Amino acid sequence: MNIQLKFLLYSLFLLFLSTALVSPSLGALGKCNPSDYKALMNIKKSLNNPYHLASWVPNTDCCNWYVVECDPKTNRINQLALFQGNISGQIPSSVGDLPYLETLVFRHLTNVTGSIPQSITKLKHLKMLRLSWTNLSGPIPNFLNQLTNLTFLDLSFNQFSGSIPPNLSDLKNLGALHLDRNKLTGSIPESFGTFSGSIPDLYLSHNQISGPIPKSLGDVDFEVIDLSRNKLVGDASTLFRPNHTLTRSIDLSRNQLEFDLTKVQFPKSLSSLDISHNKIFGGIPENIMGLDLQQLNVSYNRLCGQIPNGGKLQSFDNTSFFHNRCLCGAPLVGCKQVNE
Repeated sequence: MNIQLKFLLYSLFLLFLSTALVSPSLGALGKCNPSDYKALMNIKKSLNNPYHLASWVPNTDCCNWYVVECDPKTNRINQLALFQGNISGQIPSSVGDLPYLETLVFRHLTNVTGSIPQSITKLKHLKMLRLSWTNLSGPIPNFLNQLTNLTFLDLSFNQFSGSIPPNLSDLKNLGALHLDRNKLTGSIPESFGTFSGSIPDLYLSHNQISGPIPKSLGDVDFEVIDLSRNKLVGDASTLFRPNHTLTRSIDLSRNQLEFDLTKVQFPKSLSSLDISHNKIFGGIPENIMGLDLQQLNVSYNRLCGQIPNGGKLQSFDNTSFFHNRCLCGAPLVGCKQVNE
């Protein structure tokens, strides 16, 4: 064999060796899809190679890595769940390069900052998006309504500000919407009274949402609605409809709501009611005795009259009723007389 041929063969061998070192072979990746592998390695790099992702070893099967899962039939990554680790930085745009994701979680990661990347809209199979207990900030993006398969959206315990995007009501498969414990302002979108398909449990508490509750919300049979600890004003009686059959829990506490409770007709399915710390007046209607109440708080309002004697009302202690204008009867001791 002449020298030129030997040199050519040696050069080809070096080229093959260098390619093998840079690009993982299919055998090395096992079941892991090469494009998913590439996306995950980019995610790890964007997060500064945290120790939490130590199992993400180059040229190994990503289906065996920590905090990810592969679909047993397609072997595509369908879950990425990062939580309680030494992870900092922003959510990498490369999460959008995992097209078969059904679950995406960044949770209890207080050093994760920035905003939600728009590349997330490429995740057409996404069902659960949980970005909570982080330090994400800025407005809640309008593009989230493009994730049409979402059944669970949790953006709670963050620093999101600005108004609530009205187009979130476009998400027809949503079963729960958590926007609580942020810095949201503005009003509750009128469109939240037009949820079609699935009706989500609605959590908007611990924000700075103001204005009246849209009357359209009364047209929706929410199982759970929590609007507590905001700056809401006006009449909330629209939320209480006797024809509602799903309504289980209503929390309107610590707002500035002002309406007559006397004529309210409670849905029979209601088991938890908190309207404390408002400006609600009138009396407690007798139809409340027909409810299988597990929780009740009407304290710190302007209620008067006799507490109905029956049902489960007397099973609650006086703290559920005290600091009202002139409520009488058990479990309260005595009765305040107020001159009109």
